[in-house]
Amino acid sequence: MSELVARTGRHQQRYEAGCRLIAGCIPFRFRYTEGSNGNKSEKILEVLMINSTSGPGLLFPKGGWENDETVEEAAAREALEEAGVRGELMHFLGHYDFKSKTLQDEFSPEGRCRAAMFALFVKEELNSWPEQSRRVRSWVTIPEAVECCRHSWMREALENGFKKWSADGMITTMEHH
Repeated sequence: MSELVARTGRHQQRYEAGCRLIAGCIPFRFRYTEGSNGNKSEKILEVLMINSTSGPGLLFPKGGWENDETVEEAAAREALEEAGVRGELMHFLGHYDFKSKTLQDEFSPEGRCRAAMFALFVKEELNSWPEQSRRVRSWVTIPEAVECCRHSWMREALENGFKKWSADGMITTMEHH
């Protein structure tokens, strides 16, 4: 895939039982604080959030899962399109159901959505990416993320999915190709 353009249009969108299927991820990294002697001291876990284009609060990258890609590919693509990051999907954080006013259509009149969320270990931050003109990236700690998260279902993915996984030792559960 050479050209990086955000995909638009919904003709390839997947649905299941009246739910629009969404894929997204919680991108993360480790930052080290420097001790007084210049040594790396404390390791801080940070997650990457982006601004919402429709109001206050921050979001994790997510979007429609299309029928020519796996759910993992869709999650990785959204991270690239919306947040300009590439990395490794480490763990499936679960399915989260929500309703979206903006995603109501003939296949899902109530705007019901089901999101598959993953933990993405960020290895590369791109300087230019498809949605950079509309998105601001913010690296935040988990408590900050909980506080500024725009959607309750994303907060749930962070608290019940990501936080639990990180507390359990961040074991990789994904297949590596």
